[in-house]
Amino acid sequence: MFIRLLGPVELRAADGHAVEPAGAKRCAVLALLALELGRIVPVERLFELLWGEAPPARARAALQGHIAALRKQIADSPFTLLTRAPGYRLDGPAELVDALLFERLTARAAGECAPEADQDAAKLLREALDLWHGAAALANLPETDLRHALADRLDRHRTRALECWAERLLRLGRGADAVPELDRATEADGLHEPLAALLVRCLHQAGRFADALTAYHRARRRLTEELGVPPGRALQSAVDDMLAADPAPAAAASPAPAAPRPPAPRPGASQLPRRIAGFVGRAAEQRWLDAECGGQRRSGSLAVVVGPAGAGKTATVVQWAHAAAESFPDGQLFADLNGFGPGHRVDPTEVLGRFLRALGVEERELPEDRFARAALYRALSRGRRLLVVLDNAGDAEDIADLLPTGPDCAGVITSRSSLEDVVVTEGAALLRLGALPAEDALGLLEHLLTPARVRAEPEAAAKVAELCDRLPLALRIAAARLAAQPGWAIADLVPELADERTRLQALDTQGTSSVRSALALTVRRLSATAVQLLALLAAHPGPETDAHAAAALLRTDTTEARRALGSLAAHHLLTEDTPGRYRRHDLIRLYGAELLDERPASERADATRALVDHFLAAAAHGAGLLQPGLDSFGPPSVPGPARPRLPDVRSALDWFRAEEPTIRGLVTSAADLGDHRRAWRLAYLANCLYYGAGRRTDRLACLRAGLRSAVLTGDPAAVAAMEASTARALSGIGRAEEAHRLALAAVTRTEHTGGSVHVHAVTVLAVASAARGEHAEAVRLGERAIALADAHGLPEHAPFALSNTAALHGFAGDAGQALRRAREARALLAEHPQATYHLSAMVNEAHALQQLRRPAEAERAWRETVQRCRAAGAVHLQAVAERHYADFLLDGDRPVEAGSHLRSALCLYERLGDAGVVRQLERRLAALGGAVTVAPSVRRALPASPGACRRRGDDHGSPYDRGLHRPAGTGRRRLTTVRRACRPEG
Repeated sequence: MFIRLLGPVELRAADGHAVEPAGAKRCAVLALLALELGRIVPVERLFELLWGEAPPARARAALQGHIAALRKQIADSPFTLLTRAPGYRLDGPAELVDALLFERLTARAAGECAPEADQDAAKLLREALDLWHGAAALANLPETDLRHALADRLDRHRTRALECWAERLLRLGRGADAVPELDRATEADGLHEPLAALLVRCLHQAGRFADALTAYHRARRRLTEELGVPPGRALQSAVDDMLAADPAPAAAASPAPAAPRPPAPRPGASQLPRRIAGFVGRAAEQRWLDAECGGQRRSGSLAVVVGPAGAGKTATVVQWAHAAAESFPDGQLFADLNGFGPGHRVDPTEVLGRFLRALGVEERELPEDRFARAALYRALSRGRRLLVVLDNAGDAEDIADLLPTGPDCAGVITSRSSLEDVVVTEGAALLRLGALPAEDALGLLEHLLTPARVRAEPEAAAKVAELCDRLPLALRIAAARLAAQPGWAIADLVPELADERTRLQALDTQGTSSVRSALALTVRRLSATAVQLLALLAAHPGPETDAHAAAALLRTDTTEARRALGSLAAHHLLTEDTPGRYRRHDLIRLYGAELLDERPASERADATRALVDHFLAAAAHGAGLLQPGLDSFGPPSVPGPARPRLPDVRSALDWFRAEEPTIRGLVTSAADLGDHRRAWRLAYLANCLYYGAGRRTDRLACLRAGLRSAVLTGDPAAVAAMEASTARALSGIGRAEEAHRLALAAVTRTEHTGGSVHVHAVTVLAVASAARGEHAEAVRLGERAIALADAHGLPEHAPFALSNTAALHGFAGDAGQALRRAREARALLAEHPQATYHLSAMVNEAHALQQLRRPAEAERAWRETVQRCRAAGAVHLQAVAERHYADFLLDGDRPVEAGSHLRSALCLYERLGDAGVVRQLERRLAALGGAVTVAPSVRRALPASPGACRRRGDDHGSPYDRGLHRPAGTGRRRLTTVRRACRPEG
């Protein structure tokens, strides 16, 4: 007898006859027992699969009936169904369960790593895939969350096996064999890019170039329409490799060439400037120009190449134009429109005259009027194969009459402006040219300085390239200086470039070419407001800015600020990588600093204070969402409209993650100005945002800078507030002694004044004492903090003390008191369900219920905690909750669900950068083996890929984070590693 789960669940007798157990619930019982073959499946686990979270009153009797019926069905088979507390166990050969056999075959294939083993591996994978007999696993089971989790795991394994099989066939040169199955799979799941990429590659290998392009565009459309995202790296690489590998299929896929055009009245003229000597790189851009405007294009086309000054736009286009000249036998026309050059812009009437002469019009026949010339130019270009390059265009008006109209003509425009009007009105394709890739930048230096000189100093050469922002103009100037001084080492130029005060001067020449002059020519096209913003941004210490910060700098509203930012971005002085977020290259930042230095000296200080006030107001608002009632030690000093909209905890944390480098930099900037009150307040308000976002190392650096400023103010309350906050952060990273010293200093400093700072300091001292192993003292201090909050009428500060004291009671073994204090904290924050201490109290409540051996309540508490943390975007608290929920599930012998939450916790801790916990979780997952997958609802809340998970971490709002104590469990899977996974809130 064979148990089939990879499709509808059924039993197949030895004669091949299929028997489906009666009813979906009986199939579900068989499926779960077979998936856990040889392991006990608890009754509660079966209830969850059959009825979800609401089993009926007679669930146990119904389950017993299904078990009895299944025993009869498998009576004469190799399988045995046993009753074993706390549930049932199915024993039998694993090779007679298709899902388990599938895992064995794919594991064997994965072990065939050598290239010569591809044939055997492909055969094993084909055998594994043939076990599937339906579109989805477990297809006829009841619709419950557990069924979806189990089926999702099996379906993911199938998809991965299909990918591995197709990859092996591609290496064997048999990609065509995989096309039918890949086609079906992408039809079913068109958003899975790896499958779509493999289909493109297999179709290309099969010689079906047009079908490969169709498959690519089909996937691209679905991604755009359903997810609003462009193709990812895998899919884009597949089509790029196809287009680059063999032009012959592309030619076969193109329509027949048009009939020959009448010859030009005179031989085709070339007005192209000479090729740029030593042109290096831009291969991808050359291929793009070929595809858009080259000889293989389907019809007339127009391309716009834009980028900042010095990016090499002209050189790139001229290089391509010379290579493509044969495709345009009737002429290659070129005009420098001087849109961003010194002097006046070129008159289009003059350019039209040059173009008409090149097309055979005699001087005496040239119309005088611009519009008449344009009409004649359009008429003459209509019957020819022309390439027209319009360089350095200022705006759409410059090029309106200069574009050819013939279907066999192509036009390429370069500009420092984005020329969005041309893209919209003319349907032009847009290419943004930025910095050179690192390899091409070094290649350019090798050409200019000789390979031997560059390879003798690879680190110095790479540093020079980075300090030049990898812009060709800056690289050529740096190389020219080195070439003029053959006795210099490349490293000799690095200090001058590394010094921000001299970098632009170092990239100047005795002639007209310099980075500074190129930027100056761009800036003269800007409005006065945009120029002012470019200068004021020199006071902005972060890598990115937005309209709210720009409005603060300009002392205007966000509408005017967005207009100025848009103008800077349109001229490639800023880059809008993500909507509403603008960044600048270092050379542009330094040029802006020079502009600011030319203004009155007070403007820099005023700009810094305006920014600090803006971020004080925004941080106070965001911190208030996470920690209601938090003291801000002063009113916000910025108008409301300039503050970003932060309606909830998740938006506050998202905002803070984007702005954290700026906030940390502004604490230092304010201190440098001697404005220490602003500096320490900003660090103080940012503290709970750091905590919520899980930014451990950066948090401590910011708090230490804030503490230094607080000391310099001479305000005891400020010093104590920063001492306590810094102690919290130190406690969270295991530096218990240092945390204890600072917390004790804060308590002593506020002993006679009391108030909220004293309550906070006593609570932090309690946590620090627990970290030193002084659990009785920690509980005493925690209870004292609660009493102080009550005595001083500070109910808004009680939740911090209550939540932490709940955990301290848990450490001391008093789960009942822990539960009481946690619930008191939650009650005080009932109107703030996503506040930090509400979430940490939920963690402590769930732990207490687990310690009290109330499993049903504990499970509900863990599940609610995970969901609440996920909704709030509290990544670290979610990671802690996922991890300890997994411990609870392991205690109940539920490894599949536990594995799902461990995997989720692993991804989150990777994102937080907590390497120690990541290694621990990896070991535990390895011990669980194939039982793990990530539930769909959990996976949707995770980052897009593990590679996107590299963020810094932070401590947790519960003492159950890093290992002072492991609550007593009731199951057999109590793992000692959890003891190293907890620590008090810091």
